[in-house]
Amino acid sequence: MDSPALDKAAYDLAKEFLVRSGTVKGVTPELVESYLHLDKTARPRSIAGLYERVLESAQSANMKAGVIGGSIGGVGNLRSVLCGFEPALVLERYPSGWEGLLDDVVAQLKPRGSVRRTPSSIWPGYCRTVLSSARFLSRFSSAEDFYGWVDFFDGDERARPALPLLLAQEIDGFGFALACNFLKELGYENFSKPDVHVKEIFWAIGLSPFGTSDYEVFRAVARVARNAGVTPYNVDKLFWLIGSGHFYAHPQVGNRGRIGRRKEEFVEVAKAKLDFGRYPEAQRAT
Repeated sequence: MDSPALDKAAYDLAKEFLVRSGTVKGVTPELVESYLHLDKTARPRSIAGLYERVLESAQSANMKAGVIGGSIGGVGNLRSVLCGFEPALVLERYPSGWEGLLDDVVAQLKPRGSVRRTPSSIWPGYCRTVLSSARFLSRFSSAEDFYGWVDFFDGDERARPALPLLLAQEIDGFGFALACNFLKELGYENFSKPDVHVKEIFWAIGLSPFGTSDYEVFRAVARVARNAGVTPYNVDKLFWLIGSGHFYAHPQVGNRGRIGRRKEEFVEVAKAKLDFGRYPEAQRAT
């Protein structure tokens, strides 16, 4: 499915809707625009910094943030256990696997709540992520070496989706969506995270067939971005703001930054305003 006119119309409608829906005070075009671009200057300049970023991204799925970071005062507090976030030193300290790492986490950081140790539980799974990401990052000589490797994929739209697939294979528990999130948070605007809000809106208004995978929605976001003349991150964030209603950097807007989720309302508006009859090549989701 590729309808440049439909993609552009859907993007423009989303921008208009976010500013005008509900007439929430403070939601201006300038405010919305401020969320649609990334700051590349905040990239970590060391392998240790990249390692910490990987571990931050890895705990953002499902309940992990509360169980991991929430129980120890933030992922940054793993620094003492993880040798200052130096991957090579972590591998030297824990050659036998996740059990020894978890023993040290419990002894030194004393996580709040119970720490389940069955292999499928959150903490053991996260410790496997810690060790596999250390093995992966230890292959790079510097942060610049890592960024050069990412740039190789980022520079070719055909190769770009292969990078999060590769990261998902290399890092235990780091699926496609988390890999995309990690890359975009490093300032790579060509990577979007196929978040549940984005997926559900794309399915509902026909930008991607219903039920398609994270990989396919990632490609659909890239297509919409190309046809709208913006970055995939821009598209991702715009539709995420509609779905989540969360202007997290502006607590003065709405109720501490929250204006309410607008997904259903936007879908109804889109179905009424987007004339699918004008785009015969589009396969509207049902």
